[in-house]
Amino acid sequence: MPTPPATTRQTLSLQQDTANWHLALAAAVRDPDELVDLLGLGDDYREPARRAARLFPLLVPRNYLERIEPGNPRDPLLLQVLPLAAEETVVDGFSADAVGDAQAHRSPGLLQKYTGRALLITTGACAVHCRYCFRREFPYGEEPRTMEDWEPAFADIAADSSLHEIILSGGDPLMLTDARLAMFIERLDRIEHLRRLRIHTRLPIVLPQRVTSTLLEMITSTRLTPIVVVHANHAHELQGDCAAALRELVRGGVTVLNQAVLLRGINDTTASQAELCERLVNLGVIPYYLHQLDRVSGAAHFEVPEQTGRGIIAELRKRLPGYAVPQFVREIAGELHKTPL
Repeated sequence: MPTPPATTRQTLSLQQDTANWHLALAAAVRDPDELVDLLGLGDDYREPARRAARLFPLLVPRNYLERIEPGNPRDPLLLQVLPLAAEETVVDGFSADAVGDAQAHRSPGLLQKYTGRALLITTGACAVHCRYCFRREFPYGEEPRTMEDWEPAFADIAADSSLHEIILSGGDPLMLTDARLAMFIERLDRIEHLRRLRIHTRLPIVLPQRVTSTLLEMITSTRLTPIVVVHANHAHELQGDCAAALRELVRGGVTVLNQAVLLRGINDTTASQAELCERLVNLGVIPYYLHQLDRVSGAAHFEVPEQTGRGIIAELRKRLPGYAVPQFVREIAGELHKTPL
């Protein structure tokens, strides 16, 4: 039998992973000592990682670890997932709810901050625990669990014709099983005034096996226009099966946008941002936002001065076409839109 062309092999590989993404998730690294050993970081990292992981558990898929340079404690991907002693430091101005999620609650599981769109906290689960996560202290246990529990939120959406777009968030909505995710999408598709379905997810970046032919069919087969917003912070994330997964989404007819966070020592240079943006557009993904860090407790060591971010954006405008330059923004609790910086 002749060997299939490379693009066909790539697609077949994604389809074969349909039943395997949950196995990859089960094999993710959750023990700080294992992380230190796998990446050859040395014993000095063990105890700080153990302590920080007690504040916010460690979780990182092995697929993502394979993109990290062993023995390099400054690797930009490692720094996003490695628990550090700095997370224990209390810093003025950093809080548990940095973006005002609590005051935006409209119904159980339903948040609204901006006109015309609202957000569903579909799950508290993620495939990776980013150490700067703005919802690292979110009370997920208080949100709906069964589809029956979700009915008040769906009824609230159905009663408000000003809502045209629903955002599935979490946690990460792609952590839901296909069956559960299909229930959410089908229920929203029945609400006539909705026009768009947006999915905010990091799984195509950290667990690309989740992007399957079944998932593509699910999100593109309704009347709602699908938009997937992924989250990559560094060009080194966008390789191998991650790049293949993003191409599958784009070629499947999905608008794919990227949100990045400006992070100290990770992507706070013009060179790193330019490489990230170029690699994104080469994959058909639009650089959407570059976020100033949300000031959540435990993440102060990631903060970059706003002026640095402004300078990076100014330089990107000189180097890249306009469509490849993200908007530099901050989310301010209570504001009716992202604040441009």
